[in-house]
Amino acid sequence: MKRIRTTLTIIALLIFAASSFAQLRKIPAEVTDAFKAKFPNSNAVEWKDKLKFFQASFEMRDEDYQAKFNSKGEWQETEKTIERDKLPTEVSDGFNKSKYSDWEVKEMSYIEKKDGTDQYRILVRKSDIEKKYLFFNKTGKLLKDPIKI
Repeated sequence: MKRIRTTLTIIALLIFAASSFAQLRKIPAEVTDAFKAKFPNSNAVEWKDKLKFFQASFEMRDEDYQAKFNSKGEWQETEKTIERDKLPTEVSDGFNKSKYSDWEVKEMSYIEKKDGTDQYRILVRKSDIEKKYLFFNKTGKLLKDPIKI
């Protein structure tokens, strides 16, 4: 029992140390400059270091956004939270025809990617344990059906 507690304590400390380190790294000027150039009218900007990329959460035109940049300042994608009534008809139809149509919709996002593609991400929940992010293209085709979260 004591060995299990010690192991769990060590794991918790390592996780805490890793998350603390991730927040201590300074956001490179290339990243902040690229952000300012791409989103000059943004406000309430908050940065997070996600180790593989830098994420800016911000507001623009009274809407919430998140943008991801690599360490060289290259924009990767932008995500905007949307309401159900803003979901394109094709995407809504695609979701309604999916096997998840009877699951509860928790949130929706529009994602613009650097390769020029658009995606819609829908978080659905069947129970407190069964949740999934579903990804649709603008024609309503289900692109990804990842494992449950």
